[in-house]
Amino acid sequence: MNIIEIKRLSKSYGTVKAVQDLSFVVKKGELFAFLGVNGAGKSTTISMICGQLKKDSGTITVCGKDVEKNFDEISRKIGVVFQNSVLDAKLSVKDNLRSRAALYGIYGKDFDVRLKELAQLLDFSDILNRPLNKLSGGQKRRIDIARALVHNPEILILDEPTTGLDPQTRRLLWSVVDGLRKEKGLTVFLTTHYMEEAADSDYIIILDKGKIVAEGTPLELKNQYAGDYVTIYGRTEEEIKAFELPYQTIRDAIRVKVDNTSQVTGLITAHPELFTDYEVTKGKIDDVFLEVTGKKPGEGAE
Repeated sequence: MNIIEIKRLSKSYGTVKAVQDLSFVVKKGELFAFLGVNGAGKSTTISMICGQLKKDSGTITVCGKDVEKNFDEISRKIGVVFQNSVLDAKLSVKDNLRSRAALYGIYGKDFDVRLKELAQLLDFSDILNRPLNKLSGGQKRRIDIARALVHNPEILILDEPTTGLDPQTRRLLWSVVDGLRKEKGLTVFLTTHYMEEAADSDYIIILDKGKIVAEGTPLELKNQYAGDYVTIYGRTEEEIKAFELPYQTIRDAIRVKVDNTSQVTGLITAHPELFTDYEVTKGKIDDVFLEVTGKKPGEGAE
């Protein structure tokens, strides 16, 4: 089932075409990664999906309904963790979440129950009465996520959710997200500069200058754009040149680029004497990103 459907979506700011004729779908329950350098159109697209920004053309359907015509209903199905916190720095954790819950009609005992659930889930029971401006970055991010989840949304949009966080907090947040996907079928729409997070996605779209430049599962993208590598130890460059393939000398080994793992099988069959010590590795999403955009993740200006 498609929970989000985007068809021919476009948005311009004067002469700047932020989003150009985008079409894609997000399936219910999947982890969907939306990648691109800063300024590629990621945040603009998210703002239109959430109904915060009007599109120039195209259609946005969420849970089978047009976002512009059914904004109030759709907004209750989406939770968003923005790049920058939207919490009130002067209010306590509890009051921040209380005010957010009230927007969805969650009051009194219902709120107390939900607060307890979220505090246990995200491990912030000991800071409920502390003001936001007294919290660490990792603690604030936990509360940002609690805010997005307070109304039990069907879709969670994570816009660079772990940038600047310590490894422990990153692990906690992904553990929570993975658990909710398994238990409740939560759909997660992710933008990130951490390619290892994108590598765990069910489907990836890479944007560049407002256009889709690559899309597919992580394996499909790596096979198409990154290829594989076989690292061979204890051999000379002269021996490796017999493969007639691109290679790179790295310390005590030579790394040869191949199209896929089946090509390695052919090399071993043809030159068994050269493969006494070797390892085969898949290309990474970082390699895919660099290949299709010409840039590294995080480059550009939003």
